[in-house]
Amino acid sequence: MSDRFGLALPGFAAREPIWRDVVCPFDREPFAQVEFAGEAALAHALDTAVTAHAEWSATPAWRRAEILRAAATAVRASRDDLAMRIATEGGKPLADAEVEATRAAVTLDACADTALHLDGERVGMERAPGTEHHVAFTTREPIGVVLAISAFNHPLNLACHQAGAALAAGNACVLKPASTTPTSAIALARILADAGLPDGVLQVVPAAGAAVTPLVESPAVRFISFIGSADVGWGLRRRAADGTRLALEHGGNAATIVLADADLDRAVPAITRGAFYHAGQVCVSTQRVYVERAVEAAFTERLVAAARDLVCGDARDRATDIGPLIEPDEVTRVDAWVGQATSAGAERLLGGEPLGPTVYGTTVLRGAPEEADVIAKEVFGPVVAIQPVADLDEAVAKVNASVSPFQSSIFTQDVDRAFDAARHVEAAAFMVNDLTAFRVDWMPFGGWREAGLGVGGTEHGVREMTREKLVVIRPR
Repeated sequence: MSDRFGLALPGFAAREPIWRDVVCPFDREPFAQVEFAGEAALAHALDTAVTAHAEWSATPAWRRAEILRAAATAVRASRDDLAMRIATEGGKPLADAEVEATRAAVTLDACADTALHLDGERVGMERAPGTEHHVAFTTREPIGVVLAISAFNHPLNLACHQAGAALAAGNACVLKPASTTPTSAIALARILADAGLPDGVLQVVPAAGAAVTPLVESPAVRFISFIGSADVGWGLRRRAADGTRLALEHGGNAATIVLADADLDRAVPAITRGAFYHAGQVCVSTQRVYVERAVEAAFTERLVAAARDLVCGDARDRATDIGPLIEPDEVTRVDAWVGQATSAGAERLLGGEPLGPTVYGTTVLRGAPEEADVIAKEVFGPVVAIQPVADLDEAVAKVNASVSPFQSSIFTQDVDRAFDAARHVEAAAFMVNDLTAFRVDWMPFGGWREAGLGVGGTEHGVREMTREKLVVIRPR
């Protein structure tokens, strides 16, 4: 075991530290020890954040941006080490972990840019008698202490999105990383501290999920940023103090449509990537593929062949395409869902079984019942289901049956049908001739209905963490 991370909370020392192993999800071997925050540590972190917020919120935007940009430069310089950390603690294949580390630097830079453009707007006042002598405009102010609860699947970049946005807006932040992947967030906090971030402005508090309930309920927390399951997210909303704003990013059962005129040379690689990237452990992973019957056989043959060629194994091995699931229990759950679907009539075209206690084989199903868990719920595993349809209308109707619309896509060469689908598919984002999991870090990102609340992305996330104030002046 090479790394040991104590709580870095200014002015706090636990009487009885709570040390926990962080394990590699592939071989379940410990590679680090992290001190977890108990009730006293979490209360201290919040008190410290409230104090630090007073100074940080008065820090000029140019200085906040300068610190974030310095951190982005340091992330780029440390890309290889950060990528290996991501692969080791989160099971993301090394090549993809390198991309995540690079994206994290872009995210910090984008947050810095937004910090410099948190502008208000002029409000016209000459619209009724008696208002012609008034001038009005809005300003944006930091909202207050942010509690950020993050997820395991992008342990560095999600921390940048949540903490980076909070810092750019002028807020102090208490960041609780996923219990399985805390060391990437700790590394980010150290980078920001070295870049000049004052003590107490960002505090990383590894903790059990239930332990942060007092912070969720505290009126001292003015904004909660959560990335994780819908059950937990909506539970946080019910517990949050009156007036606390929230952004909840949950998951969905993303669908793509393949029409008969689709360019399969583009569609198959994109859908393969969308379905199996990070072993399907992505909130917008392609899970349902509705294919017009005229092209179903050709599409299915090519998708199965592409999925079969993917290498499953240890994420730290550069040859690996598909790494482990985050916990062995997830392998058991995914296998049970696949078994349920095949028992109900789905055809198993590829995979459908564990490749060991921590890895699940790339799986392609066909014709699963729409009520099966692999269709109706978020699989969060390397499973994709091909669902034959007669036409675009049937495909749209089945896509829209989801209770968690997030991102969807279509593959077609017909611009009219593409726009028709974009108009009628219920999704927060709709891609044409690209994978459902497409994302750049500055675009608006968030689900509808059960899939989430609010909008993320660097610019949108920073603005969500501010409050708008109206100033009205009567010169004479």
